[in-house]
Amino acid sequence: MTEVKKDDVVKILHTYPLCRKCDMSDEMKQEAMELCVTAAEKYADNYESVSRMIKETMDKKFGASWHTVVGEGYGFEITYQLKHLLYMYCAVKINYQSKSHQNKNKLP
Repeated sequence: MTEVKKDDVVKILHTYPLCRKCDMSDEMKQEAMELCVTAAEKYADNYESVSRMIKETMDKKFGASWHTVVGEGYGFEITYQLKHLLYMYCAVKINYQSKSHQNKNKLP
């Protein structure tokens, strides 16, 4: 095993979906995460297409109106409908989606 010194900068990239915050049901969360991974693999170089595929599928499956953000290096503050938030990392891209808000909640 390679030893890492204290002063070394280590950048860890992951290729699996990593959930940062979620208040969805387990079933909805699993379906949404699988959808995000599928969309990211299908449109690897086009964030707009990834976002569109996720939004359209979530709208059809769980009702309108979902908001999806896909990309790198951005910040945000949101309000969202309870039990409809997923904030995750997927293959070094950040995927965020939520349903239109009814209650104001902030991410940590």
